[in-house]
Amino acid sequence: MKSLQELEMKFKIEELSYVDVSAGELWINVLHESLKLGLAPKSWTDYLHLTVGGTLSNAGISGQAFKHGPQINNVYQLEVVTGKGEVITCSEEQNADLFHGVLGGLGQFGIITKARIALETAPKQVKWIRVLYSDFATFSNDQENLISSQNTFDYIEGFVIINSTGLLNNWRSTFNPKDPLLASNFSSEGRVLFCLEVAKYFNPEDTYSTDQDIDILLSKLHYIRSTLFLSEVSYVEFLDRVHVSEMKLQEKGLWDVPHPWLNLLIPKSRILEFAQEVFGKILTDTSNGPILIYPVNKSKWRKGTSMVTPDEDVFYLIAFLSSAMPFSTGKDGLEHIMNQNKRVLSFCEKTRIGMKQYLPNHKTQEEWKHHFGSQWEAFARRKSTYDPLAILAPGQRIFKRTAACEQQ
Repeated sequence: MKSLQELEMKFKIEELSYVDVSAGELWINVLHESLKLGLAPKSWTDYLHLTVGGTLSNAGISGQAFKHGPQINNVYQLEVVTGKGEVITCSEEQNADLFHGVLGGLGQFGIITKARIALETAPKQVKWIRVLYSDFATFSNDQENLISSQNTFDYIEGFVIINSTGLLNNWRSTFNPKDPLLASNFSSEGRVLFCLEVAKYFNPEDTYSTDQDIDILLSKLHYIRSTLFLSEVSYVEFLDRVHVSEMKLQEKGLWDVPHPWLNLLIPKSRILEFAQEVFGKILTDTSNGPILIYPVNKSKWRKGTSMVTPDEDVFYLIAFLSSAMPFSTGKDGLEHIMNQNKRVLSFCEKTRIGMKQYLPNHKTQEEWKHHFGSQWEAFARRKSTYDPLAILAPGQRIFKRTAACEQQ
């Protein structure tokens, strides 16, 4: 299989390096093959065992998005099979309307079959850091300052720890405390805590200067000083970190369970209000899975794609990555988690917070029209142009198949 994968990937190394890959290829394989040439894609998802075409049909967001934009920003060209059966090569310069429509287009206009992915020189090592905050406003201000700074980290995310029992779960995992004595004296006291997770890429010969840069960046932050935890890993280990957790859960039989995930995009101006209500009142614990939260800059995102975001330039991704235990009727059961998700969505709707769902699962066309807002007209036009019989992705309930299609 390895030889077949190599045939599927064609690299070009110039001022603008790229790789042409099959859309069915997994990002983890793209990473490994690119690294053989000292290169790697610029933007990632947290989980790499996903197909290239799948993430490009949504957006592909992770902690590098504030710097490079999502994965749909870092593709130069696509080959697409439209709903009319046409095989079309498209880019910013060629068939641009289809190119923009397919990126984040949920598979509604065509099936991506090949993609030309932008590459950059790959680092070898990563300084991986986690620190804690007890005040959300301080936490979010530090995150926003980091993503707007010229000299900053290469990856910026965060997550919420709601632990009414006072336990810190496994948030620090294999990380080592910068000051073991201070760390041993820290007590969460059952508070809601916010973890800032950052990473700095480097090569071994640059270790000293990298450490200096990190010290300067950390000195400007306002985290709880006793909660500085660090780890140094390879670039591959860092990017493939979620797969390690997956393997552990598979061993326990806890991976192939229902995952009622909810991914939201919340405008910066309303994030404090959202946090106070959701993390302070609606959710009582995070034992069902992680809650990710971090800001991105829309100014870094490619304009004109089908991806829908809040109106403000800075907005937050909040991902409730819950796992439901089969047959459970308690807090870790599917019904309880789904009800929590509904309460969160209801709050956003009632307060008109300006939220948009990422990876949405709407039930009716009216809900989809509300989701797309001012972009609906362009979305519907592209559908009629590239898939007039509405044969693609009917399960999303965005468009109904035409009578002509049903008769065939």
